[in-house]
Amino acid sequence: MIAIQPGLKDLDERHYVGIRTQVPMRKLPTVIPQSLGQLFAWLGQKGIKPSGPPFIRYHVINMKSKLDVELGVPVASALSGDGVIAAGVLPAGRYAALVYRGIENGMKANGALLEWGAAQNLAWDQWSVEGGDAFGCRFESFLTDPADEPDSAKWETEVAIRLADK
Repeated sequence: MIAIQPGLKDLDERHYVGIRTQVPMRKLPTVIPQSLGQLFAWLGQKGIKPSGPPFIRYHVINMKSKLDVELGVPVASALSGDGVIAAGVLPAGRYAALVYRGIENGMKANGALLEWGAAQNLAWDQWSVEGGDAFGCRFESFLTDPADEPDSAKWETEVAIRLADK
């Protein structure tokens, strides 16, 4: 399941454009391609090329109700959004991360990263809110382009969670 063992890495801030929504977990398989399609079309109309792989950012996780998520595409510099598309920044910081293969392994991989972090005594940039568990920055980058690899069992995804500042 996991292609690369969990580890720590420092990431610089990254600008992106995104579409934020609240959605039940079961609807993510529909929301992800729809939102990314809108984002890539918007970037294409403006002649802007992505500066990295698309991602899903988890602002608030509530598995029993709705997830507050944002589908995003990194861009080279700050942009202004319009309408449903907004500009954002993935914050710089120290992250715990791992890469997994196969979209069906996302829950297991997230669990493995959380378990590894607990074993390392890591403190996440996380807090409780009325709607669930909020994160300063938790995201999954879609490293494989489905146009290049149609078999979703071979897709690689990196999950990363920002650590709390010391």
